[in-house]
Amino acid sequence: MMTQIVTKSIIENAWNDRALLSKSETLKAIESVLNDLDNGHLRVAEPSSDGWKINEWVKKAVVLYFPIRQMETIEVGPFEFHDKIPLKNNYAEKGVRVVPTAVARYGAFIAKNTILMPSYINIGAYVDEGTMVDTWATVGSCAQIGKGVHLSGGVGIGGVLEPLQAAPVIIEDHAFIGSRCIIVEGVRIEREAVLGANVVLTGSTKIIDVSGSEPVTLHGVVPERSVVIPGSYTKSFPAGDFQVPCALIIGKRKESTDRKTSLNQALRAHNVVV
Repeated sequence: MMTQIVTKSIIENAWNDRALLSKSETLKAIESVLNDLDNGHLRVAEPSSDGWKINEWVKKAVVLYFPIRQMETIEVGPFEFHDKIPLKNNYAEKGVRVVPTAVARYGAFIAKNTILMPSYINIGAYVDEGTMVDTWATVGSCAQIGKGVHLSGGVGIGGVLEPLQAAPVIIEDHAFIGSRCIIVEGVRIEREAVLGANVVLTGSTKIIDVSGSEPVTLHGVVPERSVVIPGSYTKSFPAGDFQVPCALIIGKRKESTDRKTSLNQALRAHNVVV
């Protein structure tokens, strides 16, 4: 059995020299990484003492998995697919509830007690225990979803494989993401935050905290327990002044109540529709 240090070295060498993809040890190393991703033993990104650590070599293995795979026809009942990446299976053994026609690719980890409504989870993603992925929600490649998260209907969580140094979207434990929200470009939603419907967050989107006496502008991160709604601000262009989308932090969930009660209170108190 290869150690992780040896596997990482083989992956790095193959990344720099694609001719090595024909070697059996390279194929075994790539397959090993994908198997560990699928079972949750490896992650593209993981929490650390000083934030989140991005494992670029694991992303390299995911990218290298595509050229070593052949197209094949996959038949699931009346459905037919034609792809290089197999689908996940053995959901009963994993303790995951999957409603037809939810689809998850091999190489995505889905923890026990997760519920997948008709939705899509891409390779390299990590979905932790007790999370709900609601109807038509998508979890992009390498996205990291925490415990007890609710991704409401139509939510789009962006994926990232390249550039390798780019961070994936991270949704931390017990966050609530409202209907039709879009979160891309490595944005991080911290613990227990609440996003109302239609919030769109990119790496450059202004996230403006308007809950105090003066606005405070952030980029790329929604602080823990924040309650967020879509907003806009005026920006001047050569053709005139126009409204540009932003996100507004309008309050906080209270620590003194449990998560479910806190969520309901936050939505009622700030008139947020999800």
